[in-house]
Amino acid sequence: MSIRPYRDIRRRECRQIHVGNVPVGGGAPISVQSMTNTPTADVVATVAQIRALEQAGADIVRVSCPDADSALALRQIVTQVSVPVVADIHFHYRRAIEAAESGAACLRINPGNIGSPERVREVVKAAKDHGCSMRIGVNAGSLEKELLERYGEPCPEAMVESALNHARMLEDNAFFDFKISVKASDVFLAVAAYQGLADACDYPLHLGITEAGGLRGGTVKSAIGIGSLLWAGIGDTIRVSLSADPVEEVKAGFEILKSLGLRHRGVRIVSCPSCARQGFDVIRVVETLEERLAHITTPMTLSIIGCIVNGPGEARETDIGLTGGGGNTHMVYVAGRPDHKVDTPAMIDHIVAMVEARAEAIERDRAALGRVVNG
Repeated sequence: MSIRPYRDIRRRECRQIHVGNVPVGGGAPISVQSMTNTPTADVVATVAQIRALEQAGADIVRVSCPDADSALALRQIVTQVSVPVVADIHFHYRRAIEAAESGAACLRINPGNIGSPERVREVVKAAKDHGCSMRIGVNAGSLEKELLERYGEPCPEAMVESALNHARMLEDNAFFDFKISVKASDVFLAVAAYQGLADACDYPLHLGITEAGGLRGGTVKSAIGIGSLLWAGIGDTIRVSLSADPVEEVKAGFEILKSLGLRHRGVRIVSCPSCARQGFDVIRVVETLEERLAHITTPMTLSIIGCIVNGPGEARETDIGLTGGGGNTHMVYVAGRPDHKVDTPAMIDHIVAMVEARAEAIERDRAALGRVVNG
């Protein structure tokens, strides 16, 4: 019997679009998104939040444009940030046009609630004229009345049908630069809808479990839903929706991608849950290291294991490792091999310095290689 390699994620083939300078779909790296919760018309506050999201690694940021002031504020916002900005539009087709004219990289719309076919045409024209892509955003909580009456309740089939109907409106206007989402707060409903949509079209898919909840519960729920789809090769960009600081959405998104080996950003810590065998306070050490290494963006693995039962084995698979020993003296591993020992009081500062030095060396080597390649 032939067994497929257990780490082999075969991503769904689809067409590629761009959100500003970020490619989505077509084999591009899976991008991580978040959304601001400041009033968009408050340019100073919104720019500050977008910059915080940029610092956390967000590839794309969405802002809500419920009124003309918000849509027009994009003119000032987009010039002060580096990531492409998506304008979230509902009902008012004029807001979509204003957002496109103001520099939005993408419009998040439901063509069906924009209005008449003429209004959809106007929005498409604005998107074409200003180089905007679009996202069709279907939500289980706001399905069309006709579909609810026919299917009786929100279900995967109704969500897929809604998405394809909306897609057809754009296709009828010769517009194909869009991605689609079919979000629900119920994990089973969302996953089934995305699976059906993945089979029904070749557009890039924006993944998310909407209204997932607070920081802990929402992260777990999103990891199950988004993670299962990504594991099946479905999904081209993700947003973890949390009732929490938007920066936490970005962190959670990258953790999901890192756990599946789909994106590598920053330090991935492998650590034990701790027990009576631990040679140091594993929980406190890991909490401190996560905080002090948050600024590292270079991909790296670090194992922090409290004792020698699993410590050496885990260290063999990581760039840097720390295994608890007796007498407050612990073994440090480099590239999987025992290298030297460190005492408890110096342990955290020592590991931080090692990680920072390794990150600096990797980036220096990358820069040198880039100079060689570019001649």
